[in-house]
Amino acid sequence: MALLSVDNLGVYFHTRNGVVKAVDGISFDVAAGETFAIIGESGSGKSVACYSMLGLVPRPPGRIESGTAKFGHKDLLQMSEAELRKVRGKGISIIFQDPMTSLNPFLRVGEQLIEPLLLHYGMKRDEAWQKATAMLEEVGIKDAAKRMHAWPFEFSGGMRQRVMIAMALITEPDIIIADEPTTALDVTVQAQILKLLKQLQEKRNIGVIFISHDLSVVADIADNIAVMQNGVFVEKGSRDQIFNHATHPYTQKLLAAVPDTEKAVSTSKSDKAIVQIEDLCVWFGDEAKGSQVKAVDNVSLQIERGEILGLVGESGSGKSTLGRAILRLVNPTSGRVTFEGKDITTLKPREMKPLRRHMQMIFQDPYASLNPRMTVYDTLAEPLLLHNIANKKNLDAEVFRLMDSVGLAREAVLRYPHEFSGGQRQRIAIGRAIATKPHFIVADEPVSALDVTIQAQILDLLLELVERFDLTMLFVSHDLGVVRYLSDRIVVMKHGELVEAGTAQEIFNTPQQDYTKALLAAIPGKSLLLGKSV
Repeated sequence: MALLSVDNLGVYFHTRNGVVKAVDGISFDVAAGETFAIIGESGSGKSVACYSMLGLVPRPPGRIESGTAKFGHKDLLQMSEAELRKVRGKGISIIFQDPMTSLNPFLRVGEQLIEPLLLHYGMKRDEAWQKATAMLEEVGIKDAAKRMHAWPFEFSGGMRQRVMIAMALITEPDIIIADEPTTALDVTVQAQILKLLKQLQEKRNIGVIFISHDLSVVADIADNIAVMQNGVFVEKGSRDQIFNHATHPYTQKLLAAVPDTEKAVSTSKSDKAIVQIEDLCVWFGDEAKGSQVKAVDNVSLQIERGEILGLVGESGSGKSTLGRAILRLVNPTSGRVTFEGKDITTLKPREMKPLRRHMQMIFQDPYASLNPRMTVYDTLAEPLLLHNIANKKNLDAEVFRLMDSVGLAREAVLRYPHEFSGGQRQRIAIGRAIATKPHFIVADEPVSALDVTIQAQILDLLLELVERFDLTMLFVSHDLGVVRYLSDRIVVMKHGELVEAGTAQEIFNTPQQDYTKALLAAIPGKSLLLGKSV
């Protein structure tokens, strides 16, 4: 018997511009011990479908137009707010995508963990504190008694997500809704969280609704899957049916967008290094006070002209700092960086200016790196004018040429960043980076926040631009599947040091270091990524 049975659920948003059918007649069941995954791109209606059952969709503009959601013997959609409060957190719990925004920064972790116990069970404070401490231990947090008194900001991303899991489980719910719970985590931390969720689910016989856009993750954990597009389920079935026998074109499109790790990268390479790094160190803090952090520590590396070099490692390994130090956006503590035969380590800002044209960067978050007050035209025109690449007569033509190169519609030229999707904003950022016709680009996690199909489009665009403009690229990422798809060579970074280097084939097939092996072992959906049945 199903713990939750949803039939013909419809949720519409009534706006000034008309009605948006966010969820349009979906049906599904969730049984005890089952993981039911809902996959689809951003805006497909995944989260709205689940949140609406618990009264978490704002009304107005949201409105439940149809359907039932039977939990036990009651319909969640017909419950009053007071009745839903008794279900939320007790019968059905939610693990949100970003724990830092869902945890209260003004309350210690222990206070937040005991709150549902005091609310739903009327426990005495001491008893609730003991149970919360035991729950923290169960989700793998060491020194749980001590960490109960810590603030959320004192935990890493993975540890904060463990706290959220503890909070979701502490009331012993029947169902957990996990809304993209590993999206922002490194591959090894993600693997730990997924393994933990599976263990706790089996131990407690909990039903899980797992919301995700990452098919690799879903391939590892789901029993049954629904593929969602534009508010409807376009395909539904077991994990085997969806991954090995998909029939709907949209499902096939999602599967095709998973990086093909065997794809050969064709680039024009030479034996001459465009970037050479010798014993580079970037240290932060004060050694005398014992607060020094060796973000980059004695790194030596060369990047050959025309190649894409993948730089992988977990958060905090020093990847981004190394990329920024190469471009002199961060000043090195010691060592040397040579660009096209010129030592740039000690150059002053005015001396660096002529080189800036040939060294560009694509940042991880285009919304943060694009000026919200500048239109696409202004954003693309600025580097063209700054480096005297275009004048007022041919500026329009050059801007449109850039828009064509990165696949942006010309009619969008006067729009602002907030009027674009995440993938379109990243195209603008890439257009800005190639505007100066650079020789070398550092791409810092440029697809980590994108849906799988948009991610595939951006990766293909980068490959196309590398070949068309004879670019050299340092591609920084924690996603090994993406790095293998794109890169000629890969270097692995840990705690500020390079621990392994080799061709993509060598790193994936014959890794030498234990750390590299651990990264590879943690890749979700390895069978899917390697083109095998799941």
